[in-house]
Amino acid sequence: MNFERPAVSEIEKGLASKLPLIQVVVGPRQVGKSTAADQILNRLNWPSQSASADSALPHPPEWIETQWQLARMLAKTGNVLLVLDEIQKVRGWSEVVKRLWDEERARKGPVRPLLLGSSALLLQRGLTESLSGRFFLHRFTHWTWGECREAFGWTLNQWIYFGGYPGAAAVAEDETQWKRYVSDSLIETVLSRDVLQLQTVNKPALLRHLFALAATFPSQILSYTKMLGQLQDAGNTTTLAHYLTLLESAFLASGLELFSQGKVRKRGSSPKLILWNNALINATSLRSFSEAQRDGTWWGRLVENAAGAHLLNELQGPQWSVTYWRDGDADVDFVVSHGKDVWGVEVKSGRGGKQGGIEAFRKEYPKAKVWIIGAGGVKLEEFFARPAQDWFS
Repeated sequence: MNFERPAVSEIEKGLASKLPLIQVVVGPRQVGKSTAADQILNRLNWPSQSASADSALPHPPEWIETQWQLARMLAKTGNVLLVLDEIQKVRGWSEVVKRLWDEERARKGPVRPLLLGSSALLLQRGLTESLSGRFFLHRFTHWTWGECREAFGWTLNQWIYFGGYPGAAAVAEDETQWKRYVSDSLIETVLSRDVLQLQTVNKPALLRHLFALAATFPSQILSYTKMLGQLQDAGNTTTLAHYLTLLESAFLASGLELFSQGKVRKRGSSPKLILWNNALINATSLRSFSEAQRDGTWWGRLVENAAGAHLLNELQGPQWSVTYWRDGDADVDFVVSHGKDVWGVEVKSGRGGKQGGIEAFRKEYPKAKVWIIGAGGVKLEEFFARPAQDWFS
């Protein structure tokens, strides 16, 4: 596949700059980070050294030194590209990279590092603790509908069901094989290697059950008390909130908080469960593509979750906040905050029985702007075809 994601050109420019920084790419598994590295190498036509730390046992810090030395040995008259995948799995990786990079800059060396990682929490921790001012961060998200339409010719409904994993697109025509691929090669790999292997999880079975619960109730608000009733050996609400954070750091699922401008948010408020990619929902569901489309209530949940995932994937960084709002029976699907600007986002998927709370929201927050997505508002095709930032500029 010759499709290139927009960030490829940006990373190439960063590596070739006269005043280079360490280029860091963070994002979910199987969204094209390694493919992008190959495309960048083809563009630059530099000698390269590539290695992955994605193994059952963590590599020692010396592994990075070895790869760096191998890259230096390839240098002749120009720069060398060093690609280190799943870098966050190496113990003490950020301190080693800092030392080697500072040496490289002092000696005006040829090595240009490109670091790839699939755990946002661990990668960000290492960057902020040791590499401040030395890196540029690129976020590779789950594939948008626009990308899947261009690369695979998918309709919007296909993307809403099959989600944005390009590797899974090749087997999407056989739904049984597709479900097995996503469940075994993606979900299980992420849970076992990116969460359980790298984090302290006292109840791994509970974390798996929590993910399954989120996939069963996408885009729904569930109190922690209700979750405790649904899960076995559930511990307490603090444990569930922590495990939701871990699932979010691996780009699997988030528990959106309740919006309350000008007030301290209640961390214990009932979270709204959003899966970052609709494939994570449908791979674990018994409904087929055709059955999901015929079930109006379920399809509405998929559309709403896809909208939430679109916002979460693209509105990242401390300047953005994605939450939801509810007051009694009135609710707004999503609330996007950017500085002092606030937007209420209501998704109208056509399913019956859904009462919006836009009017009540505007009464409480009269300065807030509003977007209606779907029936009676912005067409779903238009909303998903454009970058999320376009709607909140």
